[in-house]
Amino acid sequence: MTNMRALIGGSGSPRLVEAPVPEAGPRQVRIKVGAAGVNPFDLAVAAGKLAEYGLARPLDSYGLGFDAAGAVDQVGEGAPFQVGEAVIGLAARLELATKAQAEYVVLDADAVARAPRNVSVEAASTLPLNSLTAWQALDATGLRPGQTLLVTGAAGAVGGFLVELGVARGLRVVAAAGAADEELVRGLGAEWFVPREEDLATGVRRLVPGGADAVVDAAITPQAALEAVRDGGTFIALSVGVAPVALRGTTVKTVFFRSDPAQLAEIVRFVEAGRVTPRVAATYPLEKAADAHARQAAGGLRGRLVLVP
Repeated sequence: MTNMRALIGGSGSPRLVEAPVPEAGPRQVRIKVGAAGVNPFDLAVAAGKLAEYGLARPLDSYGLGFDAAGAVDQVGEGAPFQVGEAVIGLAARLELATKAQAEYVVLDADAVARAPRNVSVEAASTLPLNSLTAWQALDATGLRPGQTLLVTGAAGAVGGFLVELGVARGLRVVAAAGAADEELVRGLGAEWFVPREEDLATGVRRLVPGGADAVVDAAITPQAALEAVRDGGTFIALSVGVAPVALRGTTVKTVFFRSDPAQLAEIVRFVEAGRVTPRVAATYPLEKAADAHARQAAGGLRGRLVLVP
């Protein structure tokens, strides 16, 4: 076995190519990929929108895919895993020739955790990027149990994890989403609901006088979401270049995901306890990646699209 199928991007859409099978180095593992999540950031990579990150590779040679779930296939020296173990992992680096949307991926051991035992490989593949983003955004709010968190885009992949993990931390959650999603987000644990069709600040402040203690703006509605936060509260953005001006003594931060095996392992424990719910919107084979990207771009998903090699 010398070659594998892998998706690369950078010239406008994903391309399926033959690429060398990567080898695990020290403290790395090679994973035979069973499923790989599709995220909005994959679309940006595929479209060649990485100039703002200062990356040096030719635009049409970036590997695609941040989320992987599968079985350990090769163990590098010092990596604390065994061949055959079911794992999930985050391919966080941008500048790689192949990544998770491939038949095999090599990851640092510190980017990998054992997979939850109670969900499918497809469901497990939705966890790394989205749940770590939610976990790290919640850390950045600095909220204590009993305080109020507003989550915009609460029915989406990251938003759903924010609601569930916020509730698991003892926070009181206000969920903002489309009116049709109220039952869904209340089922995830949201105490209050504001329909997207209503003015956000008015709706939140009616439910939480003075405004929420913090917001994680998964829907990218910066000014409206900031208006829903109390004076001196905290605003968390999840995308580069969308954070609002820190008005009214608020603290404004941008959180960009990073690998953390301890956090990922804790999230797996929440999944196994039934307190965090991976959601698969649809699955596609690797060769239909362009269709998956088109569906992702269309929006309105309730969960993650997944590619299956």
